[in-house]
Amino acid sequence: MSERALAAAVEAARAAGKIALEYYRGRFDVVMKPDLTPVTQADREAEEAIVDVLARAFPSHGFLGEEFGARGPRDPRWIIDPIDGTKNFVRRIPFWATLIALEDGGEITVGVVHNPATGELYTARRGGGAHLNGARVHVSDVDDLGRAYLLHAGLKLLREAGRWEGFVRLVDATDRQRGFGDYMGYGLVAEGKADIYLETDLKPWDLAPCKLLIEEAGGRFTDLDGRPTIYSGSALATNGRLHDAVLARLAR
Repeated sequence: MSERALAAAVEAARAAGKIALEYYRGRFDVVMKPDLTPVTQADREAEEAIVDVLARAFPSHGFLGEEFGARGPRDPRWIIDPIDGTKNFVRRIPFWATLIALEDGGEITVGVVHNPATGELYTARRGGGAHLNGARVHVSDVDDLGRAYLLHAGLKLLREAGRWEGFVRLVDATDRQRGFGDYMGYGLVAEGKADIYLETDLKPWDLAPCKLLIEEAGGRFTDLDGRPTIYSGSALATNGRLHDAVLARLAR
């Protein structure tokens, strides 16, 4: 089923991306949600388009989406973020993407990350590897923190989460540090262009396909305490070789 599910997820991501890109290049209204994050018509219409495609292909599956919450069965279910990086989208920064993953038996088995503004399409299937626009991608072989590129999403969020001291230890141990947030950090690690990416203040739809992408590219994904979950609110993605050393420096 995973090949058919991946094909349906790609179709859904492209449909959502077409809608979002039209808004991105035109006009849209921004509304602040109760958690003070922005939402636009593009987010809502893109999620509806995704659900429409996937419900036709898999009518017995449930959904968990950022904009419309949970519906239908819990297992298996599709986990959806119609626009990951809405704040970038709102400010016309071209680093945002549609995220779609299939969760089956508690495991992510299919993942798609699509940025229509750049043309990037990351795909992953459990046991089938990770790909960018059809080409296989793999994490780096860097095994020394002193040569590692460290990516982060939000410095203020790390401080607010009580992770600042561990993060500073990691900054001191690594070669370069860059702030590539949202889906982009996972893509860069999966491609071997960076070695470590961490972030906090997360929901499962921010992470579901990214976890599989990293793992199928040969890396390792956990939360900041070393648990292989998308449900704890934090994330650490590495090339695998550096993971334990990173966790040791992040330990509180």
